[in-house]
Amino acid sequence: MYYEITNIQFAKMLRNLENILEKAAAEAELRKVDFSVYLNSRLAPDQFNLIRQVQIACDTAKACAARLTGREAPVHEDNEKSLLELKERIQKVLTYLSGFSAADYSGAATIRVSQPRWEGKYLNGSEYAVQHAIPNMYFHVVTAYSILRHNGITIGKKDYLGDMPYKT
Repeated sequence: MYYEITNIQFAKMLRNLENILEKAAAEAELRKVDFSVYLNSRLAPDQFNLIRQVQIACDTAKACAARLTGREAPVHEDNEKSLLELKERIQKVLTYLSGFSAADYSGAATIRVSQPRWEGKYLNGSEYAVQHAIPNMYFHVVTAYSILRHNGITIGKKDYLGDMPYKT
């Protein structure tokens, strides 16, 4: 279950985010707007810009996979400045996520998860996935989406949700 609700879904959301960024870049080109304007935009003065939102979405996905499986996550320098660099970061994380299987998550529910800013406190894997990683991932993806919408990019809910596995 944890593989499906984190790894599979996070990979989907990162692909959706990449598609949203590509649509925004195409629209910026049509409008003759320097894409760096969007990359450095934010919704509020005390909120991270678009670049940082993408970085954190990537970090959340890779950290969740690593923490729930006991593996090491790759380190990224957080030095992206362009659309191409952000897309490369997304692709690196997608490649990392593709190296996992459902079996890798077999002990995920009970593993102890902590991080330095929790000052010695921890969550079990189930709590971490449901109460931290999943909401955090969606927060940063939707914030990136919202920054672009706020700047007039014509993307919608279908872009955010991506392809659906509809049945007939």
